[in-house]
Amino acid sequence: MRQSSLRPTAWPRSPRYPYVSGVLLAVVAAAEVLHARIISTAVLATLPFVVLPLLWRRREPRVGLLVVPAALLNFLFRPELLMTAAVAGVMGLHTLARHRVLHPALLSAGAITGSLLVNVGHVAMGVYDLGGRAPAVGADGSLSYFTESFVLAVGVVATVGVADATRSREESRQAREAAQRELIAMERRHAAAQERAAIARELHDIVAHSVSVIAVQAESATYTTPDLSPPARDGFQQIASSARSALTELRRLLSVLRADEAGAEEAAPVVPQPTLDSLGALLEAHRSGGGEVSLHTTGTRPAVLPPSLELTVYRIVQEALTNARRHARGAAVDIRLTYDEDEVRLRITDDGPGPRTPRLDAGGHGLSGMRERANLLGGRLTSGPAGAEGGFLIEAELPVRAGAKSFAEDVYE
Repeated sequence: MRQSSLRPTAWPRSPRYPYVSGVLLAVVAAAEVLHARIISTAVLATLPFVVLPLLWRRREPRVGLLVVPAALLNFLFRPELLMTAAVAGVMGLHTLARHRVLHPALLSAGAITGSLLVNVGHVAMGVYDLGGRAPAVGADGSLSYFTESFVLAVGVVATVGVADATRSREESRQAREAAQRELIAMERRHAAAQERAAIARELHDIVAHSVSVIAVQAESATYTTPDLSPPARDGFQQIASSARSALTELRRLLSVLRADEAGAEEAAPVVPQPTLDSLGALLEAHRSGGGEVSLHTTGTRPAVLPPSLELTVYRIVQEALTNARRHARGAAVDIRLTYDEDEVRLRITDDGPGPRTPRLDAGGHGLSGMRERANLLGGRLTSGPAGAEGGFLIEAELPVRAGAKSFAEDVYE
C-alpha cells in the first residue's frame, strides 16, 4: 500500500489531496497578489471564493458552483487572468463534471455562456480600446475581440470531456470488479454444489450400503441363530433398529446435500463410484484433451481394497490432472502408484513452471479436498514445488487397514 501510494496516479485519490492542493493554490494566489501588487477591491474580494472552497471539493463537490462563477468574475475585473484563477476555475469545473453535479451538456452550456458574458463585459469596459476608440462590433476585425470566448469555450469543453471520461472509466472499472466478484462467487457456489453432490454420492454408495448391510445382518441373525438368548436377540433387534434410524437420517441428509440453491429442483445423480480400474479411462480423457500423462505401478495390488481407499486414490489423481491442465498447460504428468502390504503410496509430479505458478486453491476445494480425503483414511498428503528446476509434487500415503475398517467397527469404537 505504501509503494502504490507513491505513484503519481495514486496520489490524486488520496484523502489528503484536496487539502494539500488547495493550500498550495492559496499560497500561489497570495504570491501572485504580492508580486503584481494587486489593489483592486473586486479582484481581492473574489479571489478567496475562487481558491478556498476547493479545499472541500471532494467532500462537497457542489462548491464548484461557487468557484467557477467566482473565477469568471475575477477574470472580468482583471483581464490579465491570474494563473491562480485559471487553475482554480478548471479544477472547479472538473469537480462539477467529475461528480455529475450537473449534466455535462448543461454544465458546458452554462460555462460557455458565462465566458461569453465576461468577453462582452470586457468589450463594454473598453479593454480592447485601440487608439482611444471603442471597438465597433461588426466592423472589420471586430470578431477578434471575441477570441477569448472561443479559447474559454475550448477549455470548458475539454475540461468537461476529460472529467466525464474519467468518471465513465471509473464506473466501467467498478462494473468490471463487481462482475468479477459475482463470477468468483458463482464459481465458489458451483464448486460447493459439486462437492455436495460428490459427498452425497459417496454417502449413498458407501456409507448407506454399509449401514443397510448392518441392518440386514442384525435382523437376519435373530432368525438364523437357533440358540440365541433373549438378551442377545434384543441386542440384535436394537442394532437393526438403530441402523434403520441411521438410514432414515442419512436419506434426509442426502436430500439436503443434493438440493441446489434454486430449491432442490435438481438432484445429484446416483452413479457407481470410480475405482482403481477407472484410472485408465481418466488418463485417456486427459490425453484426449492434449495432456501428457504416464502411470507407473509398483508392487502387487491386493485382491481386495477398501472402496473408500480406491475412491480416494482416484479423486487425488483426478484433481492433480485438473490442476495440471489449469496451472501448467502442456506439462507432462508422471503418476507412480506403489502397493505395499500396509499402505498405498501415490506420487504425482509434473514438469510445469512450478514455483512461478503456485497451486493456490484461490477459494476452491482442490488441495484441501485431497488432504481431507487422505485424513479421513488416516493417511497424509503433502504438496508443493517439486524442486528448484520447477514442477509440482503431490505425495499421498494411504493406510490399507484404516481404509478397510468397517462402519460397524467405527461405531463401536
